[in-house]
Amino acid sequence: MADIQAFFENVQLPTIPDVARELIATMKDDDIPFERVRAAISKDPALTAKLIRLANSARFGLPRQVASLDDAITMVGLNQVRTLALASCMSGVFKDAPGVDADAFWKESMAIAGYSQWLARTLGSNVQESWLAGFLVRLGELIIAQKAPEQIPAIEQLPHHAGGRWERERTLLGFTEAQVTAELARRWRFPDTITRALETAEDPVAATPFCRLGGILHVATLLAEIGLEEPMSPADTIASLPAEIKKALQLDSHWLAEHLPPVADYVDVSVR
Repeated sequence: MADIQAFFENVQLPTIPDVARELIATMKDDDIPFERVRAAISKDPALTAKLIRLANSARFGLPRQVASLDDAITMVGLNQVRTLALASCMSGVFKDAPGVDADAFWKESMAIAGYSQWLARTLGSNVQESWLAGFLVRLGELIIAQKAPEQIPAIEQLPHHAGGRWERERTLLGFTEAQVTAELARRWRFPDTITRALETAEDPVAATPFCRLGGILHVATLLAEIGLEEPMSPADTIASLPAEIKKALQLDSHWLAEHLPPVADYVDVSVR
């Protein structure tokens, strides 16, 4: 990753909020420390208010309104609340980048996160870790926009065919936004499982050993791009996914086509 290291020279990394640092540290515990998570979030009233709004969104379909952080944790789940809080913190520290459609960027990030969670649940993988990794995977483009803004018009050229952005980034830079995000995650001390998944997301089959979460991120990114940019039937969507990755993940194409959620399910609310 020497090229990535050189790329990060003179890059001004966003300052990660203290609450995010505390929440990242709790991800390394086998058991979620309730009081540490609750205490970290409750220090930030704006974040607490945002989480209550998110908990009351249609996505969670709760039987009654959430009125407090404790309500949100009880009804949505501690792990889910921590994940949403981290995603909100991550999106909050990045400024909009010239040449990058901010609304489209964050909408796609939410869609990738949603599909990552769906695939993880299907495969019996860590659901919240997959959601968070999916939300993070595109952040690298905002670093690219800071370091090499002259490349953004070519990277963002239309149409946005599924997987095309990765190809253009690799051609122009020698690496992808996902690999830039991996280095960012490493510097921010995210768990190694998330860092490696981001590092391998563009070509998970080439990774030795195969990284399941990297494969999930790859498929989720393609599903989000197809759903948002070039919608097609569920059967055609699943048929367009790389066969070698579906095989490596042991995904059943017929089952996926029958159960594929519409992308609209994941972009109904923003963590920004």
